[in-house]
Formats: sequence, C-alpha cells, structure tokens
Amino acid sequence: MKAARIALRSAAPLAGASAGSSSGRLPQEVEQFSRFSPSPLSIKQLLDFGSTNGCERTSFAFLRQELPVRFANILKEIDLLPDKLLSTPSVKLVRSWYIQSLKELIEFHQKSPDDQKVLSDFIDTLIRVRNRHHDVVPTMAQGVIEYKDTFKVDPVTNQNIQYFLDRFYMSRISTRMLMNQHTLLFDDKSGSGHPRHIGSIDPCCDVVEVVNDAYESAKMLCDQYYLTSPELKLTQVNGKAPGEPISIVYVPSHLFHMLFELFKNSMRATVEFQEKSPTLSPVEVTVVLGKEDLAIKISDRGGGVPVRKIERLFSYMYSTAPRPNVDDSRNTPLAGFGYGLPISRLYAKYFQGDLNLYSICGYGTDAIIYLKALSTESIEKLPVFNKSASKHYQATSEADDWCVPSKDPKNMAKQSAAS
Repeated sequence: MKAARIALRSAAPLAGASAGSSSGRLPQEVEQFSRFSPSPLSIKQLLDFGSTNGCERTSFAFLRQELPVRFANILKEIDLLPDKLLSTPSVKLVRSWYIQSLKELIEFHQKSPDDQKVLSDFIDTLIRVRNRHHDVVPTMAQGVIEYKDTFKVDPVTNQNIQYFLDRFYMSRISTRMLMNQHTLLFDDKSGSGHPRHIGSIDPCCDVVEVVNDAYESAKMLCDQYYLTSPELKLTQVNGKAPGEPISIVYVPSHLFHMLFELFKNSMRATVEFQEKSPTLSPVEVTVVLGKEDLAIKISDRGGGVPVRKIERLFSYMYSTAPRPNVDDSRNTPLAGFGYGLPISRLYAKYFQGDLNLYSICGYGTDAIIYLKALSTESIEKLPVFNKSASKHYQATSEADDWCVPSKDPKNMAKQSAAS
C-alpha cells in the first residue's frame, strides 16, 4: 500500500539505436535512464501519495527517478523518427525541451529528501518543466505538418508516425499527471484547488456533473459560431446502486477533456447536417455504472461518417476540419489540428479505459467512453522503449495478402479477345 514500496523494474540494457543524423547523439543521461522501464501507478497508488500515510519525501524519491526514466524512454523513440521529420525546426525544439528537462531533474538524484530546501527546489523545477512542455502538442503537430508539406508521406511512414505519436502523447499525459499531482499536493504557493480533490484526483467524481459542464462549454462555443446548438438529453443507470448518483475515483480534468471534444464533434455535425431542419435533434448521453466499468455513450443525429473513414478520425495525419491558421482569428472554434479525438482516446486508455466510435452513414454517430470503475484497476498505460518498440520504426511495406478492389470493373470482353 505504501507508495514508498513502489519499486522500479530494471530492463535489460539495449543496444543504443543510432540517433537521427540531423539531431546529434543523445546525451549519456538518456542512455543511462532508458535502461529502466517506467513503473505504472494505479489511481489508488497516486491517492496514497496524498493520504495521511503519504509524504512529500516519498513522492520526491519516486519522481526524481521515475520522471527521468519516462523522459529518457520517449527520447529514445524520438530519435528513431525519420531524419527528415527529426530535422524540422519544431521537432528539434521539442527534443531539446525533453533533454533540458531530463538534465534538470537528474540534478536531484543524489540530493537528500530530508532537506526542505531540496524539496522546495524540486517543486520549482517541476513547475518550470511543466511550463516548458506546455506547448508540446501543437509544436509536435506543427512539425508533422512541416514534414507533410515538404515530403511525400507513404502509408508505412504514416503508420510509424501514428504509432510514435500515440506513445509520445501518452507519455506526456503520464508525466504531466505525476508533476501535477506532486505540485498540487505539496506546493503551498499553488493553492489547494478543489477541497474534495486529492491532487488532481476526485475520490468521488460526479460523472453527470462533469458531463453537464462539458456540454455547457461546448454549447457556448457552438452558439457563438453557429448561433444555435442542440439540446442535451441525459439518462443515467447505476447498475451497482440503483437510484444513487454515479461517481467514480477519477481525474475530472481528463474526463472533461474527452467529453468536451466529443460534444464539440457531435454539435458541429448535428448543426451542419440538420441546417435546413426547423429544430435540431438533441445530443443524447447515457451514463451507466457497472460492477467493473463505467460507460458514457454520446449519440447524435449528425449524419455519421462512412465506415472506411472511422479509423481516419483517430489519425494525426488526417483531419475533417480546415487546418488551423495562427493568424486567422475567424477560424472555427470547434475544430483544430484534428488531434482532439486521438488524444481524447489516449486519455481514456491512460487508466486502462477506451474510446470508440460507431457510425451509421446518413444517420449519426455513437461515441462510447469506457473507464474502469475501480481505482485499483485504473493503472497507467505507459510506453516502454525496448526491442519490440524499435522494430515498429523499421517496418517495411509488404504486399497485401487480400485482393485490393479496383475502382473500375475489368472489361472481360477485351481480356477474352486478347487471349
């Protein structure tokens, strides 16, 4: 139970993958810490850091090792990206942020947790690192755009970049979670936040309340842009305690992020698909708590999308919305880089949940968020750099062992005459 007993699991040393020629060799510290695998925590263990049995020294001792390990693991994967992507100014900048943060965190490795000045300096460093990484998502997205605009991206490269970005952004979610948790718990200057929360975790997260908050925020944007918005129709079913409000131990900001993105998509689709209708169909939300899972289904009548496009919606290389322009203040507030859905799915998967889309073209779409109902089963899903991971970046295109349908049917008469 005690957080102090959480131990790092050593991984076998790996042969260092050659760094991209455009970015130079990785520092020795990266090689040193990437030899370890990250140690995933459950929400229950994260809560223990802030319980009466937890203490700042324990959290410090864990994070000064764990954060460098997570940064080093993802830095190894950054250097397996194609050289042309690594050489873009944006990706080089992100890489430099990670190296700088890793070096600053390592400085605490030999310092005493019993020194209050050390603990205070560590909090300041966490805040500085967190602020430095604030724009990691749009900066990496810009790097991918620079790469796409300059070079032709083949399907294999596209798949490798998708694999990397899922792992890269998941790693970022995890490091921000650890840093936020520590600073919220132990930084006297940051304010206590919500009185019910332990760090960023709500031990009694009112799911319907978060649904309503996310809906109202998305509705405000929709009203601003389209001058109208669909209503919300909400149903809740508590399978564990019928009639009782539905609550779980969770991070409300993560849940809000997912719901807000799904509401934006549903509202935009509904308004545009039903623009000639006198009234808009409501967005219907069903919240169900079972013994093991919490499910939130968001259903709209926004016309749906073809089956072949469903997986594209989770691709970082594809967006249904116009590309954002930083100089265009008139750009729709309901769309952006196209990263909303893939990153929302990562938030769901971070604690072993999921986010899926089911669409009927010409009718509408159901989006379902699955979360673990028990805090002991809500365990971080973390990428680890090893030989299996490195092989994903060496994949080559192979011939498909299924027939690929042609757009035009063969002219069998001409084929017979030729034979």
